[in-house]
Amino acid sequence: QVQLVESGGGLVQPGGSLRLACAISGLDYYAIGWFRQAPGKEREGVSCFRISNGSTDYADSVKGRFTISRDNAKNTVYLQMNSLQPSDTAVYYCAADTWLRPRGCTIIQSNGHKYWGQGTQVTVSS
Repeated sequence: QVQLVESGGGLVQPGGSLRLACAISGLDYYAIGWFRQAPGKEREGVSCFRISNGSTDYADSVKGRFTISRDNAKNTVYLQMNSLQPSDTAVYYCAADTWLRPRGCTIIQSNGHKYWGQGTQVTVSS
């Protein structure tokens, strides 16, 4: 059974930190992407991690603040989010990319992102 289960969301004050986790089971994949969707906005890519070589990518809006990593033993991908801002408020989703990209990974949503988690709410507010 394919499962992607996110956890770690919550309410945090501006400038605070959260660590999201995406636990994956039941499938083979080439990369994990984190996406987010704020109310009234389209879903956007945040970060990604390519399993084979650990390469990563980030949206410009989160570079220097967010860090993606993977625990191989737990088959879990983390998104460490620091210096959070109200504009980071959104539902965060992880997705398994089942397409092998020429290099690296992609934060552009595609048909390759076949499997998705249920999402976890992140709210940044004072």
